[in-house]
Amino acid sequence: MIKLDILAIGAHPDDIELGCGATIAKEISLGKKVGVLDLTRGELGTRGSAKIRDEEAENAAKILGLTVRENLAFADGFFINNKEHQLKVIEIIRKYQPEIVLCNAIDDRHIDHSKGSELVSNACFLSGLRKIETSINNKNQDAWRPKQVYHYIQWKNLKPDFVVDVSGYIDIKLNAIKAYSSQFYDPKSNEPTSPITSKNFLDSVTYRAQDLGRLIGVAYAEGFTTERFVAVKSLDNLI
Repeated sequence: MIKLDILAIGAHPDDIELGCGATIAKEISLGKKVGVLDLTRGELGTRGSAKIRDEEAENAAKILGLTVRENLAFADGFFINNKEHQLKVIEIIRKYQPEIVLCNAIDDRHIDHSKGSELVSNACFLSGLRKIETSINNKNQDAWRPKQVYHYIQWKNLKPDFVVDVSGYIDIKLNAIKAYSSQFYDPKSNEPTSPITSKNFLDSVTYRAQDLGRLIGVAYAEGFTTERFVAVKSLDNLI
């Protein structure tokens, strides 16, 4: 069994790269084992196809240096937060036993993001209840609850509860995003446009990270929201 330090979960392939790609790259550079779980294949996307996005997600995983990447193939746009979907997520949480889970923004433009956020948060709690029985490959799983659940920020400019200094890792993030060539700015594309296909959107990845970095006195940063207070062991742990 592969035990992960961090499991990042997104409603669509590319959510992770856009929301917390630099943080993941930094944690991996520090020796952490990081995996990604995509809830859907993004088949309702304006551009590309599920098959194309499968290939792009695999390429992005290599760029980030992920230990593992899986996809639950829930229905894009139509999955819901119910027992059936929760159990599938619980199986993955128990399979990899992450200490930290990163998940979608609690509120966002795309309805799947807030749905995915709540689904994963609920599954993280339920995964710790031993009377909920799950199995993989006919083997019963032990209960497991991640120590922390953090939500990355997506389209909406939510106020973060904390930010991570990702200076030195923004290029890895951008390369992982650009692995999804079917989805983002491409002046040669003849496919329909959408809010995420503009040059401004792609540029916003950098200028948002620069602005968050400016606010804490570093080059680049990524923001997260929390479900409970962030605790520090001492005041000098802060930067």
